[in-house]
Amino acid sequence: MANDSCNKSFCSNYMLLKPQECSVLDLAKILFSHKSLGQKIFVDCPNEEMIKEPLSRRWVIFLSILVQKTLLAIAKPLAGFGNAIEYWLNLQNVNGGFFRLLFKSLICKAVSPDKESAAYLSFIGNLDKRVEIDFSKNVGGRRRYDEAISMMAAKAAYENKAYIETTVKNHWKMDLVGSFDFWNDYQQKATTQAFVLQDKNVDPELIVVAFRGTEFFNSDDWISDFNLSWYDIPSMGKVHAGFVQALGLQKSLGWPKNIVQTDDNINHPPPAYYFLRKLLKQLLEKNEKARFVVTGHSLGGALAILFPAILAFHEESWLLKRLGGVYTFGQPRVGDENFIEYMKGHLTKHEVPYYRVVYSNDMVPRMPYDNSTFMFKHFGTCIYYNSLYREKILVEEPDKNGSFLLLFIPKMLNAAWELIRSCILPCVHGRKYQEGGLLLFMRVVGLLFPGMPAHCPQDYVNSTRLGSSDHSTEDVAKYQKIGIVPA
Repeated sequence: MANDSCNKSFCSNYMLLKPQECSVLDLAKILFSHKSLGQKIFVDCPNEEMIKEPLSRRWVIFLSILVQKTLLAIAKPLAGFGNAIEYWLNLQNVNGGFFRLLFKSLICKAVSPDKESAAYLSFIGNLDKRVEIDFSKNVGGRRRYDEAISMMAAKAAYENKAYIETTVKNHWKMDLVGSFDFWNDYQQKATTQAFVLQDKNVDPELIVVAFRGTEFFNSDDWISDFNLSWYDIPSMGKVHAGFVQALGLQKSLGWPKNIVQTDDNINHPPPAYYFLRKLLKQLLEKNEKARFVVTGHSLGGALAILFPAILAFHEESWLLKRLGGVYTFGQPRVGDENFIEYMKGHLTKHEVPYYRVVYSNDMVPRMPYDNSTFMFKHFGTCIYYNSLYREKILVEEPDKNGSFLLLFIPKMLNAAWELIRSCILPCVHGRKYQEGGLLLFMRVVGLLFPGMPAHCPQDYVNSTRLGSSDHSTEDVAKYQKIGIVPA
């Protein structure tokens, strides 16, 4: 996790937070001391003005370090608690539900779940157990087809390798290239996961790269999310340090175009970016018409849009020309205004569509804030779905910074409607839209914390299936303005 001894020659400016080197007293002094934070060992920033004023910036540093220190302290008990929750959920699954489990336990016939089996679901997987891809609403448009596959792949990325293999091969009738664990050089662990599939049922052939999002009880993922350090890369702009580190930023090398195997890295998995870039070249060279898309939910969405950003940084034009699209779901912001202009230029040059799907009051796409303190911004085509699954094409989702206190009552009412809707959907659209007890519990929690259950994959899957494809004249005009033909 520590950022010491890292190579920063690839960037012109940076702010790196080091929570492991920040004591409780240091944490208090962040807010109440008038001394420059640039003199502190837990903040590495060559430009002291960037961390000196305003006070809100000190609050950002304080909260980021506080959350990271807390996550580091509770990492093991959080993982243990998460494992216990997942085991209990899967114990019910393999025994046919709570009451059947109770009955089987009484007659000593209860079955224990196998954590390595395809039937063993993550916490996220237990929120939405649907496996099949529904193309019934997606006939006639490439964007609709790609969006449907991308969302289900982004959801499947949370699961174990056996689940992914069974789902891709047996349910989707596609080819699984592989599911992989990737090295995070800053956390010194393999904390990034992704899988790659080939869909040969379409012409041209489609390759999908799906990054895993934030696991509910994984402190390493949450640390990547809340690490509000940043790098200012020449010609690219400021980017979220936690995300680029998860993608494959090298601690001792920065972002070299190629890395060589050494005694230091020979015994651990490869970094995500470099491995996937090489793999895609190998796959695409076999079929000159094949294209690929990159997708992910939550943290996975951030990695998905950063992947072509680094391809452009390394001038990988051949790969960018084969990139058929980037589809993200509930993606947080990853860069500043300069990064936006950088990406717009490269995506336009190579005609790469970028669709950023946002459901209703999901809080994650509204973070980090788009203001003078955080400096992060969104870009791309925002496909926004409200709680009726009505689709709108927007430049930015409504309430872009998630005004929690100001709009608490309307958001709470919307959360109440989502809870009621859980009972209506299966009656209207069938049992495949029935929500389980765990998701219903999350809906109830959403009454107090609106926007939390809205980030779950369930509503994103529903949006891609039930979202209206009818666009008003105003929507069509917005499409045409950004160079997109409605699917």
